[in-house]
Amino acid sequence: METNQNISDSLNENQSLLVIKEMINVSKNKFKRDGILFIVWGWILFFNYFFLNYLTSILVTTHQIMRIVHILRILLPVSAIGYSIYYIYSQRKKVQTYIGISLRYVWISLFICLSLTNMILFHGLQEFRPELQHPIFMVFIAFAVTITGGILRYKLIIIGGIVFAALAYTASYFELHEQLLIESIAWVIAFIIPGHILYANRDK
Repeated sequence: METNQNISDSLNENQSLLVIKEMINVSKNKFKRDGILFIVWGWILFFNYFFLNYLTSILVTTHQIMRIVHILRILLPVSAIGYSIYYIYSQRKKVQTYIGISLRYVWISLFICLSLTNMILFHGLQEFRPELQHPIFMVFIAFAVTITGGILRYKLIIIGGIVFAALAYTASYFELHEQLLIESIAWVIAFIIPGHILYANRDK
């Protein structure tokens, strides 16, 4: 009886492992298609930090150019948010997994934490300190990227998150305009490159 029970427990355990493996594979395949979100956010924030913030901080620009820059600084992130909402809504009737839903909560929690951290910093310091804000925000983003890669067992995403975190620590030693350059590089490494690779392999 005990031997039969052990065999039954072993079979149940193997079945559970197969179910978990299948869920991960389904989520991986879906995440390859979702790589488009990595591409969109990566390029928009790279453009935002490098062209609209870093270059404008070291180059002499006219008042007319800066007016356009200020509009784009708002318009581009809002466009990324709008596209993300549209994409998630259009995908909701397709394959849904617990892992996919969990990842969605990870990124929603990230945005909430970034907003709360911004308010806490302002309340505690009684002033806006972007040179402190940027590295801290980068750490939160690095955490979300690494968690995403860990859940899906994607080494490329995990490495991107680790590099993002390392660059966040590095950025803390520099002035604001140099931090913007470092952060723009981080978005290329952790979002743009993995996003293009994932999306290119979406049908494989």
